[in-house]
Amino acid sequence: MRSKLFWAGALVCLGSAFALGQDPVKVEPKHYTRNFENDRVDVVSVHYGPHEKSVLHDHPGGVVVSLTEAHLRFTDENGKVREVFSKAGEARWYPPFKHKVENLGDTTYDAVYIGVKGKLAASNGTMDPTTATDEEVKKIIAEYLAAAGKQ
Repeated sequence: MRSKLFWAGALVCLGSAFALGQDPVKVEPKHYTRNFENDRVDVVSVHYGPHEKSVLHDHPGGVVVSLTEAHLRFTDENGKVREVFSKAGEARWYPPFKHKVENLGDTTYDAVYIGVKGKLAASNGTMDPTTATDEEVKKIIAEYLAAAGKQ
């Protein structure tokens, strides 16, 4: 009996470890829906009801365009917590990172995440997503489009 419990527990742990840091569309289909993907971008709709939480997942570096106001809590894989307030229509750059999300608000949060694939997404990973300005986001997108045109 103990042997069966051990193996059942081991399978649950392995399954949980496998789910860590995976594609949010696969790990969190309730909150993320893929709209478009090619070798350069991954466009994902984001939807969190009031007070909903996600499991640990990751995205490539990219731009989030908030469709609604939000008060969110991000917890990274090391336990570092950051609260973010966003307004409808606001765009922010997020470097690639593993995190959990919690909608702290009493209203639904909707956004579109445009994940940038390749070296450009990783090379700008030092930008703080809570302070990135619209100008910085525009610069990153312009750099990406310029690099894409050179290939």
